[in-house]
Amino acid sequence: MRHSFTADTAQRFATIALGHVKREYPNKPANVFSGPDDARTPSDLHPIFHGSLDWHSCVHGYWMMAHILRKFPEIPAAKNIRALFDEMLAPEKVAGECAYQAKPTSRGFERPYGWGWLLKLSAELSLLDDRRWSGNLKPLSDVFVQRFADFLPIATYPIRVGTHFNTAFAMRLAADYADTLNDTALGTLLKNTAMRWYGKDEDCPAWGEPSGDDFLSSALTEAECMRRLMPDEDFRPWFDRFLPEIMAQRPATLFSPASVSDRSDGKIAHLDGLNLSRAWCWRSLAKALPGSDPRRSIMERAAEEHLASALPHVEGDYMGEHWLASFATLALEA
Repeated sequence: MRHSFTADTAQRFATIALGHVKREYPNKPANVFSGPDDARTPSDLHPIFHGSLDWHSCVHGYWMMAHILRKFPEIPAAKNIRALFDEMLAPEKVAGECAYQAKPTSRGFERPYGWGWLLKLSAELSLLDDRRWSGNLKPLSDVFVQRFADFLPIATYPIRVGTHFNTAFAMRLAADYADTLNDTALGTLLKNTAMRWYGKDEDCPAWGEPSGDDFLSSALTEAECMRRLMPDEDFRPWFDRFLPEIMAQRPATLFSPASVSDRSDGKIAHLDGLNLSRAWCWRSLAKALPGSDPRRSIMERAAEEHLASALPHVEGDYMGEHWLASFATLALEA
């Protein structure tokens, strides 16, 4: 049975996020201290995104709630989401987040994972009927657009790992911002960089997948990035070369959900996210192929198997609960 994103699921996921985006502790900071004055509490450093264990998880918790508010504006949690956004996505709090980013030591803060998620959040907010929150966040969005503009031209090589440093994932999220906000300069930069980094890749072995703390598939995330940034007529021949043995379900590792041995271990719990992000990629990639393509059913079945493995574990232990619902939303909405 195909998994879908229903109002009941949205209510459940929103309730999870509302319970952690303002939960300041435990907290895993990503700050560079330049002196004793930088020893401040998370909420003092980050007036908005101080919950959810870490900055980036808090950002994509907000993204998920914005998406839920757009898709299911009448569910019970919608009222609480609006109240949260009124309180937290306020100009003075955005100014505080911008002040942190203005410090010289913040140049590499959350690069590139948090950058992509912040722009993904901004794009989602811009699609809501109430445009105040999108307008309020714009100064911070502008900071991260500039971060991409400064970084991508000097990044000689992509980063292909299955964790936060993966460049394809960040560019895939940023592409949604570029299209939604009609930022042609950013969109062109993303497309040119993707072609420079990944355009000649072929016969991907997916070696090393999964490693012990992956939450992204290096192979499938790259393919999804290229699907998003290339025209269909160019993407399909590239995809044929990149993963040429899908009919034989090779590389085999991409078709088998990862096993998660201990969900109280934050790194091992990443593997539930790997299963969800693979499902997101397989679903998106399958839809890019013609309906008559026999690979579609194989890819869709792989997606459903990965979803079935991970969805029961979106909540239960805080090491996964503070972020997994966002990845489940990506997969269910692909």
